[in-house]
Amino acid sequence: MYGKVRKALRRDAGMVTSEYAMGIIAAVAFAAVLYAVVTSGEVSAELQDIVKRALGARM
Repeated sequence: MYGKVRKALRRDAGMVTSEYAMGIIAAVAFAAVLYAVVTSGEVSAELQDIVKRALGARM
């Protein structure tokens, strides 16, 4: 009985190579979109404004 359970668990224990590849492609695509958004003019200006205000804040 335990042998069958072990086989069933071991058979589907992780991702196959194609799933890893698709995961990596999705992560790279998400990173590219995020980079494009963050480096866009409007977002970049807002981030710089936030940093300037944070550094200029009095404690």
